[in-house]
Amino acid sequence: MVLWVFGYGSLVWKAGFEYDERIIGYVKGYRRVFYQASTDHRGTKEYPGRTVTLEPKEGVVTWGVAYRISGHDEESLVLSYLDLREREYDVRAYLDFFTVECSVTPAIKNVLVYIGSQNRMKNRFYLGPAPLEDMASQIAKAVGPAGPNYEYLFRLEVALGEIGCVDDELSELAKEVRKILEGQNGHSYIFKHLENGVCNGVCNGS
Repeated sequence: MVLWVFGYGSLVWKAGFEYDERIIGYVKGYRRVFYQASTDHRGTKEYPGRTVTLEPKEGVVTWGVAYRISGHDEESLVLSYLDLREREYDVRAYLDFFTVECSVTPAIKNVLVYIGSQNRMKNRFYLGPAPLEDMASQIAKAVGPAGPNYEYLFRLEVALGEIGCVDDELSELAKEVRKILEGQNGHSYIFKHLENGVCNGVCNGS
């Protein structure tokens, strides 16, 4: 048996499981948005962070990576791990995955994707859209068991850059968060975290 999993958020830089192959590519008809609450990793129930989910939109693509996992036991292990890790996401979707070489015909069919839907009846962690400044302020302040919410944003920005993807909306959000952090703590705060390797070089002033 073979399982393919598509990562478009933290899975891009941290799979957290063993895999046989990693391919860069994209899914069609969705855009990456910071509309999903995180109360167990990058925030708390009292002050949730914001993480990415996928929102349907015609004519756009979302870049990320697909992981191949082979073997029944390995597949079961990975699914158990991901179901726990992505437990705040209410939809398991199976989408077509495309690459630069295979942009018309899917390179892989039925790639598993975890999505936080817009259905608030089923997805109580859906925050939805907000003004850029409000989202940036929330991300700059939120902290959870996995660390600061802004670290998630900055790491994702770097990881996408490493696979050749520029997400303009994400970059604009990261720019706004940097402004807030610099205003609150000064440049020394940013450089301190750079030295610790937290932000992998993306915490420089905008």
